Amino acid sequence: MCVCVFFLKTIVVVFQQVRRMSSSNGTRRKVSKLHHFNNMVALDQDTQTEILSLFKKVRTYVKPSSGEWCIPDPNAALRHSAEEHCRLQDLKVLLNDVKNQLSDKNVQVWHQHTNSTNRAGKVIATVRSAANAEICTQAWCKFYEILGTFDLLPEEALQNGELNTVHLCEAPGAFITSLNHYIKTSDSTRYCDWSWAANTLNPYHEANGGSTTIADDRLIANTLPWWFFGSDNTGNIMLQKHLLELQAFVANMRRVDLVTADGSFDCQENPDEQEALVASLHYCEVTAALLLLSPGGSFVLKMFTLYEHTSVCLLYLLNCCFHSVNVFKPATSKAGNSEVYVICLNYDGKEAVRPLLSKLIRNYGPHMADRETLFPKSLLPESFLKQHEEVSSYFHALQVRTITENLQLFKGMSAEQKQHLDYIRDCTAQEYLQRFQVSFLPRSRWVSRNTVSPACCSISAGRPLGQKKQTGSFNERRELQTLSWRERIERGCHATEIKRHRVEFLVDSWYVIVGAALPAVRNSAVCDGGLLNHLNEALMDTRLDWTLTPPCASCSVAFAASILSEVAGLCVYPGSSEEKKKQRQCLVFGSSHVWGENQHENLAITFSAEPCLPQRGCVLLHDGEPLYQQQLLACVVSSLQTLNSGDALLLPMLSALTRVTAAIVLCLHVCFRSVTFRCPPPSGVVGSVLVCVGFCAEAAARILPVLTNVQDSMGQLQVMQFVPMDELLTGGLTEFLLTMNSEILKQRLHLLMQS
Repeated sequence: MCVCVFFLKTIVVVFQQVRRMSSSNGTRRKVSKLHHFNNMVALDQDTQTEILSLFKKVRTYVKPSSGEWCIPDPNAALRHSAEEHCRLQDLKVLLNDVKNQLSDKNVQVWHQHTNSTNRAGKVIATVRSAANAEICTQAWCKFYEILGTFDLLPEEALQNGELNTVHLCEAPGAFITSLNHYIKTSDSTRYCDWSWAANTLNPYHEANGGSTTIADDRLIANTLPWWFFGSDNTGNIMLQKHLLELQAFVANMRRVDLVTADGSFDCQENPDEQEALVASLHYCEVTAALLLLSPGGSFVLKMFTLYEHTSVCLLYLLNCCFHSVNVFKPATSKAGNSEVYVICLNYDGKEAVRPLLSKLIRNYGPHMADRETLFPKSLLPESFLKQHEEVSSYFHALQVRTITENLQLFKGMSAEQKQHLDYIRDCTAQEYLQRFQVSFLPRSRWVSRNTVSPACCSISAGRPLGQKKQTGSFNERRELQTLSWRERIERGCHATEIKRHRVEFLVDSWYVIVGAALPAVRNSAVCDGGLLNHLNEALMDTRLDWTLTPPCASCSVAFAASILSEVAGLCVYPGSSEEKKKQRQCLVFGSSHVWGENQHENLAITFSAEPCLPQRGCVLLHDGEPLYQQQLLACVVSSLQTLNSGDALLLPMLSALTRVTAAIVLCLHVCFRSVTFRCPPPSGVVGSVLVCVGFCAEAAARILPVLTNVQDSMGQLQVMQFVPMDELLTGGLTEFLLTMNSEILKQRLHLLMQS
């Protein structure tokens, strides 16, 4: 009965709020500053307090009136060794002692448990249902909470009706879609002219590792012109040249009002040192924000614990550059983790920090925090250090309390405890909707509204996200690291598939992107990331040479004669008797020794030299070696120039992991009536064989100029891409490439396991 009364009163209050909003004539929303006791009259005092406390986890630095918090002499910056802060290090040791109690817990079981105890655990589903939010993830809810809690959007921007924002380390883009939702549904911002730009590690760059790259490209695929990946196409914001290029990328913005930085690394295999591992990234993000922001602008930075000297210096610098600095733990951020957001308001402007900023830019890079410390401890005011210790102690206590509670509840929860937790979770979700006035937004007003069909629905739906799947406990995962790659495969989630090795079965807008040579192919938009990681690890074994791996006796190898017979049958078209008798040509790239001198009545077979396999030293490049790509493209161009309508092509292909080789498959798809693959291929062929039947001369005539242009570009730098991603990852091609690459990798791993 109590629950029913609560929800009934909630509906009444929401209705009253909507009426007040509709008559407010655009008054700026600040409801997050209000307490919602009137919405919780049905709750007891303890429950009210518990729910409201979830939204009050914030600490604000208070600058002394004496003005002693000022930017130190730049000559003293980045010149001294780091010094530990004893009291902060004590907090680190105590926290790690508590976290170490989780080392024997199965990660999936533990996550399921903490999800059930998370007071804000129902917020995401509730918002999805009520608001029709685009990419409604935990990040979306956290940022919407930040927007509703702080005056993040500068008053000047809102008065001028022009808002410009830059989002660093932003994939998959939930901060952008959250901000869009806020702008489109808030009275004070709904008529604001908003421009944005974003940066992240390019999910399409093959050398970007899976532990740092977010593969979810739902927004990226639909909004590519707004994303900055830099001159080398990696999107690595920790490169100095990219910092300066990003400044030029957003130069069309009259001013930059907001910068967000939500970056992190996968530190789950070394969680005790998460803060130190991400320190250089945080330095780079802060330097970028100080360079890009206009006076009065705001900055949101995701951090973790604040115990290391790198974090102390960074927080002091931000306090010297902004009028207000707050450390905030959103209710929608899981209370048991170390994540906090540093909210910086009202930037003094880069003129005030220019000498130091110039030095930061000169020392900018991936090891920025590994060298000398930003400021020596002697230059940090005692008043600041005292406040910083209080801030760190506050969030330390919150995290320890949550982990301790979860450990106690993990031993067993009574029915009454479960019922109470579930009730709190329901109430928290409703409080979130009311506190931040979350409203429904039609799909037509989403960020990606103009290109919903081709990419948003088809690309990410078929593409595996390739993120590292965690299983077992932390101790078990550490034990796995001591095993060989073979043993890790045998214990991993792909073991059964590898052992079974089953075999299942626009041109005018294209442009060439070139870049530095790939060091390795560690990531692919059209391949299972886990399989690729396994194969790369296996190929690091110097005792193995995959180019000489003998076939497996148990594998069902495709026979050359059967493939040629199939091609001959497919080349016979329905129609006149004269057309049926017409002999077709089949161009085979490969040795006649492999394919045999098979002749068919309606098929004339011509042999040509196949592309050479990458050298042993380029083993991790797979199909990313420039020479291999040049030869493969030359084979395709030669085919399109010599074949006649209705002819066929058999092309061995090592794999199609890179954007270039995937685009070559797309071109063949355009030029032939059907394209299939055979894996395992005939004995003597490595990778797969593309079987292309029904050549179309008219389509080839449109494709050939593009491919010859790509050939010319290959003589300079490495070609990274020549077909736009939204065309490359559309429709059935994505599934075809995913299937083919997976079969090739599983087959190769299977053979390596046998050798």
